[in-house]
Amino acid sequence: MGGHTKDEQGENIIELVREFCAKKLDDEYFVLAEKLTHKLMRKRNKPLTSGQPKIWAAAIIHALGTVNFLFDKSFEPYVSINDLNNYFGTTKTTVAAKSKQIRNLLKIDTWNNEFSTKKMIDDNPLNNLVMVDDMIYPLDTLPEELQILVRQAKAEGREISFRTK
Repeated sequence: MGGHTKDEQGENIIELVREFCAKKLDDEYFVLAEKLTHKLMRKRNKPLTSGQPKIWAAAIIHALGTVNFLFDKSFEPYVSINDLNNYFGTTKTTVAAKSKQIRNLLKIDTWNNEFSTKKMIDDNPLNNLVMVDDMIYPLDTLPEELQILVRQAKAEGREISFRTK
């Protein structure tokens, strides 16, 4: 078995995810799912090469859904875990276990900017805090020019802190 089938498996998973996102979610979820799948395809231990593509597809959506509150009715988009598993013909326990494996492997948790939706990034309460002299302050308590610097740094994906002494 050459490298061809490994990539084929990943492409099959991406296609399953694309169909699910088109029917049940949105483009933003597809972009995140595709990025997550490609990252898994690059892992040295090649986790995607074993197992059924539909289980991986469901687990990738589940992993993203877990950190983006997809399964919470007060969020948009919303899909229930049952809907996800019914769509792919998978079981809750198998998909949840694979989802956890993915999140552990790629160190993904809530407020992980790489795999968060724009809404989650915008709503992140930590984005409104800044470190000044080893103390945490609300961003809006700083002078305006420092607030601008902090917002620019965060928009570029950088963390910033200040020393006054």
